[in-house]
Amino acid sequence: MGQDIQDHAFTEADFHAFEARLTAETALLERWFAEDAFADSECPNERTGGFELEAWLIDRRDQTPAPVIDAFLEQVQDPLIVPELARFNLELNSTPEPLAGKALSRLHAELERTLAHCQTAAAALDARIGTIGILPSLRPEHLGPAQMTPRPRYRALNEQILRLRAGQPIRLEIEGERPLSIEQPDVMLEAAATSFQIHIKIGAAESARVFNASKLLAPISVAIGANSPYLFGRELWYETRIPLFEQAVSVGDSPLRERVGFGIRYAGRSVMDCFRSNIERYPVLLPHLMDEPLERLAHLRLHNGTIWRWNRPLIGFEPEVNGHQRPHLRMEHRVTAAGPSTIDNIANAALYFGAVHCLAGEPAPPERALPFNQARVNFYLAARYGLAAEILWYDSRERMPIHRLILERVLPKARRGLAALGIDQSEIDDWLGVIAARARTRRTGAHWQRAWVAKHGPDMAALTEAYLALQATGKPVHEWTLD
Repeated sequence: MGQDIQDHAFTEADFHAFEARLTAETALLERWFAEDAFADSECPNERTGGFELEAWLIDRRDQTPAPVIDAFLEQVQDPLIVPELARFNLELNSTPEPLAGKALSRLHAELERTLAHCQTAAAALDARIGTIGILPSLRPEHLGPAQMTPRPRYRALNEQILRLRAGQPIRLEIEGERPLSIEQPDVMLEAAATSFQIHIKIGAAESARVFNASKLLAPISVAIGANSPYLFGRELWYETRIPLFEQAVSVGDSPLRERVGFGIRYAGRSVMDCFRSNIERYPVLLPHLMDEPLERLAHLRLHNGTIWRWNRPLIGFEPEVNGHQRPHLRMEHRVTAAGPSTIDNIANAALYFGAVHCLAGEPAPPERALPFNQARVNFYLAARYGLAAEILWYDSRERMPIHRLILERVLPKARRGLAALGIDQSEIDDWLGVIAARARTRRTGAHWQRAWVAKHGPDMAALTEAYLALQATGKPVHEWTLD
C-alpha cells in the first residue's frame, strides 16, 4: 500500500531537508545490505508471498465507473482495502502467506472472502466490483480532475509531476488498430490502469538474482495475464495498460528519469543498485517530512513508492519482537493486469512464485545468457501481441511464440520451483494447470474481449456487462464462452 501524507504544498526547504534524510537513510540501507541484515536472508527456501489487487467500482445501471469510493470505504471498514487515485478505484491487499503446503488455496480463499465483502458493500451503493486491466466502458470524461480521490498524496503527485513537466500536458500516444493520441492536463490517465501486483519476500544476497529473474519473466507474466485490449473504445495492445501507465506519469525530460519503466540494466550484486539509482536519477516528488527514527527508512520508502518500476524492490518491517522490528526485503512483480477471475489471479501468482524461485536458484545465472536489451524488447512485444508474441528467451536459440514457451520451458521450471518451496503437489497441478489450459487455448482476458467484440460488435457497455457476468461465475477465463 502506498504511504499516505498530510501535505500537498511544499517549500524549497522541504525538498532540501527531505533529500538530506533520504541520503542518510540510503546510506543506512547500504550498510544493511553489506551486513545482510534482512529477515529471510538465512532461509531463502522459506518464502512468504502475497498480492495487491486493484479493482473498479462500476455503476450497475450503465456499466460506467462509479465514483463512490468514500461511501464504499465507510461501508467496507477494512484496513486492507484502501483508495486509489480515482474515486472509482480501490486496492485489496492480502495478508502475507508462507509459501508452503496449500498456500495458494489459502491466498485464493482470502481473496474470495475479501471480494465478496466488497461486493456486498458496493451493492448498497448500487455499484459492483470488477477486476479488469482497463474498464472497456471508460471514457475520457471519466478522468477529469473532479474524479481524483481527495487525498493530499494524489493532489501532491499531480502537482509535482506537472511541475517537472513545466506545466505541459501529458500526451498519450499508443499504436493499434485505431491509434490513440490525446492530451491530458493531469495524471488521471493513471487511474485507467489496474493491476495484480505479486509480492515475494527475499534475502539481500539473492536479491539481484530474483530481480533479474523477474525481468526475464516479465514478458511471460504480461502475456499470460493480458487483460487490457481496449481504451476509450479503441482496440490497442493486448496489454494496453503497459504503455498507458508509462505515459500517464511521464515527467518528459529524459528517458532515464521516467517514473515507470522496464529499466536500463540488470542488477549487479544486489538490488541496492535500485535504491542508489533512486537518489541519483529520480527527483523527489513528495518531500513530506516525517518524525520517524532513521531506522524506519520512512523517507526512502516514500520516495521509492513514487518510482513505479515494473519489478520493484520494497523495504518493509517484521512484527515487533522485544521492542525491535527487523527489516525485510520484498520483490514486487507489477506487470500483470487485474482479473479476469480470482482463480486466474492466483494462478498468475503461482506461475511467478515457482518460476522466479527456480530461475533465481539456477547454478548459472540465466540473465547472463540474454542481453538486457533483448529482455526489454521481449517485454514490449509481449504487451503488444500477447501470447502470439515471438520472443528470444535465455535458453533458446530461436524465437518462440510465448504460448509455446510457457508450455515447453516455463511451466516445468515453475513446477520445480513450487515443489522446492514445499507447495503440495495437488496445489501445483491445480494452479499451474490453469496456466497450461490458458496457454493451450490462448484465451486470456484480452483474447476473450477481442473475440467478444468480433462476434457482437464494439459496444463497450455490453462487453463490460458480459465480462462482469462471467466474472461472477468464478470460472477461469479459458472456460468463458462468447454467448
